[in-house]
Amino acid sequence: MRVFIFHGTLGSPEGNWFPWLKSVLEEKNWDVFVPRLPTPDQSQKKWEMALLEQIIKPRETDIIIAHSSGATFALRLLEKEWLYHPKKVILVSGLIDKIGNAEYDILNAPFIDKPFDWKTIKKCCSKRVTVLHGDNDPYVPIEQAEEVAKNLEVPLQIIKNGGHLNAESGYTEFSEILDFIYD
Repeated sequence: MRVFIFHGTLGSPEGNWFPWLKSVLEEKNWDVFVPRLPTPDQSQKKWEMALLEQIIKPRETDIIIAHSSGATFALRLLEKEWLYHPKKVILVSGLIDKIGNAEYDILNAPFIDKPFDWKTIKKCCSKRVTVLHGDNDPYVPIEQAEEVAKNLEVPLQIIKNGGHLNAESGYTEFSEILDFIYD
């Protein structure tokens, strides 16, 4: 099994729960890729180029796990059919619009500058998508996760007191995500 984990704005492969999850999955002999995406000088094109430089193109048997603006990046890849029919897509604390933080809104603008093509995204990931969001995320309003879940016609999975599901919220490990990976 191959798994790709995408970090978000100002993030890195060494941040949050990514190293922990990589270790857990590698113990099961899974191939796990956590590409370093350029940030803060970021755009969809730059992130795609970085992805292509670091990994081979995803296959239909892959699992995509993406956090924050990494989830937005994954949606844009699905929209372009670059990630065509992955086995699973897990979007964690994703955003699809401005979040009300001037610094991050500017950095995230290249990913949210146009409406999403939900029809194509749904076609590429069907019902194999999971949307996870903390009920008290201080950065990304829960309404954005509700919008993603609604447009993809999947239930929103709420993590009680999860915050942004990042290290700042206490998530250097994220055991709850394993249920969605292994199911």
